[in-house]
Amino acid sequence: MPRRSKILRNVFIAQAALLACARVEAANVPARLMAESAKSDFAWQRLARMCDTFGPRFSGSTNLEAAIDWILAEMKKDGLDNVHGEDVMAPHWVRGAESAEMLAPRPHRLPMLGLGGSVATPPGGITAEVLVVKSFADLTERAAEAKGKIVLFNVPFAPENDPFIGYHDTVRIRSRGAIEAAKVGAVASLIRSVTPFSLQTPHTGAMSYEGAVTRIPHAAITVEDAEMMQRMQDRGDKIIVRLAMSAARLPDAPSRNVVAEITGREKPEEIVIVSGHIDSWDVGQGAMDDGGGAMTAWEAARMMRVLGLRPRRTVRVVLWTDEEFGQAGAKTYERQHKEELARHILAIECDRGTFRPEGFSFVGSAAGRKMIKRLARPLAKIGAAGIIDDGSEADVGMLEQDQVPTMALLDDGTKYFRYHHTEADTMDKLNPRELSACAAAMAVMAWQAADALEDLPRAVKEH
Repeated sequence: MPRRSKILRNVFIAQAALLACARVEAANVPARLMAESAKSDFAWQRLARMCDTFGPRFSGSTNLEAAIDWILAEMKKDGLDNVHGEDVMAPHWVRGAESAEMLAPRPHRLPMLGLGGSVATPPGGITAEVLVVKSFADLTERAAEAKGKIVLFNVPFAPENDPFIGYHDTVRIRSRGAIEAAKVGAVASLIRSVTPFSLQTPHTGAMSYEGAVTRIPHAAITVEDAEMMQRMQDRGDKIIVRLAMSAARLPDAPSRNVVAEITGREKPEEIVIVSGHIDSWDVGQGAMDDGGGAMTAWEAARMMRVLGLRPRRTVRVVLWTDEEFGQAGAKTYERQHKEELARHILAIECDRGTFRPEGFSFVGSAAGRKMIKRLARPLAKIGAAGIIDDGSEADVGMLEQDQVPTMALLDDGTKYFRYHHTEADTMDKLNPRELSACAAAMAVMAWQAADALEDLPRAVKEH
């Protein structure tokens, strides 16, 4: 064989060997990420430090902005790229002092939480008879009885075996209850807390008003007390409650989305987002909703950095501000990054708790779903390879109008709504191993999409 041919053959052999090694190395990355996540409780410890130090992180609060400052400093220590905050003007509502008490048929203090956005009662509070109804239709049928009363919506959370369906079917009572009650002349409205399980724990959440409809105070009481008043009314008892709230809506306040990256080695302009929201309600610690979700996104990038990994495309961590009260963070990101959203390959969010991971939901094209199912296969090792059609989360959902494919990390949701939007959303509800497994699932899915040879097909999205 001529010398030149031997040289070329040896070059081809060497190139093939290097390519084979590269393929083996790429195939090993998911296993390395899962192993890195499993070996310590770093993510849980960092989340505990944040929650214990700053507490609840509600839009407009100094707690939220101090936590964002701390996160930015820690991300820089981690060695992540392009760490910065992106300015957002967020709504600012303050709860103030509040209380509820049943005066008849017997004195009884009612644990309660005003619903986010509610107006205050008059300074002396509102004392009125209560009308218990079981639905908006029931309220319409009994409209003549509602004038001058406090309407209590006793609507149960069901089905308990599919909690996210139960939530979406019931949360409209929280959102529109004050509107519907005011239309029939009620002076205030109460809801049975949106939860399948209660230990006298009221659940807060966002509510709304409508146009010229009178704005009346709106609050949540516990499942136990809603059921008790239902029984009292069924027996013919007259129920009187005094409700006092000093809530106020203040001018919008400056906040920030937190952004950090692992810069892509070949296509840095193409983006895969990993995300959670850093704000929480003003009760509890915001550990489960959504400190844990924010931590899984952050930890996914940190592990890539620790392992020296750089995928073909950029992995961008986004910790959204103001998911709970107005989604100002996601709306602002969509506007600020409008010109580059065509290069956003995928946006993933974790906002359903960080219990045992089970897989992801996907919103995108049929071809994209087929590719995602293939990319998720390594996650079978931790039981998180399932891909279903179950919608996306609120923040990344804002990007769907720009045809960005989106995913939501799914986990064992059986406990989530026990603590959702309550004083009980605290660190002790989270398991370090489960949080680490969620971070592993997020990291592997982001790596697989960011390092894939082909782009994720986006075409026409399918719901």
